[in-house]
Amino acid sequence: MNPWLRNCLLLVLMLAASGLALALKPTQKIADQGPAVDLETMIPKEFGDWREEQHNFVQMVDPQQKELIERIYTQTLSRTYANSNGYRVMLAIAYGDDQRDSMQTHYPEVCYPAQGFELISRERRDIASSMGSIPVVQLVTSLEKQRIEPVTYWVMIGDIPITQGWEKKLAEMRYGLKGMIPDGLLFRVSSVDQDNRHAFAMHQAFIDDILSAMSVVERKRFAGT
Repeated sequence: MNPWLRNCLLLVLMLAASGLALALKPTQKIADQGPAVDLETMIPKEFGDWREEQHNFVQMVDPQQKELIERIYTQTLSRTYANSNGYRVMLAIAYGDDQRDSMQTHYPEVCYPAQGFELISRERRDIASSMGSIPVVQLVTSLEKQRIEPVTYWVMIGDIPITQGWEKKLAEMRYGLKGMIPDGLLFRVSSVDQDNRHAFAMHQAFIDDILSAMSVVERKRFAGT
């Protein structure tokens, strides 16, 4: 082929590829389509057998370093709840209105060790709730061999719950093909408990109760159920 024609053809292909990429670039945020997210008002302070403790007796581990919070998330919420038996569960939710690659979720597997915790185990499983099954990650962490803190969490990209990095990519592609920019959140519960199995059972009960107290729309946003 004539070099001049070949160069022209390459130029045309490059321009076409650029145009296609621009046409497929997401431009509309999911967060702008529905009611604004307000974690403080959307998450109930009392539900089932659980009540928020105004004065936390158990230190809440901040799930993100300050600079990462400001860069990745637009809202965060941290509360401690106790039931009638005095069992305490710590809830942390971090919400971001843009969860593309440039705004990556900061996972507990990263933030806990960054604050001095040892990551003892990690398991991906599905937990049952009266609202449906939820894919979660469960960690066991330890601070100086004295504070054992089991953790249960999941991540939402739009209304899709994920537990793996490749699932996040697929969710982003699914929304991107629709021209949408997904929002996302990290929903985490934990407790200081030497008995891991007991802690995870309490986490499951807590999650079931808090989801039951939400509206259908809120459950879809927070857990995909």
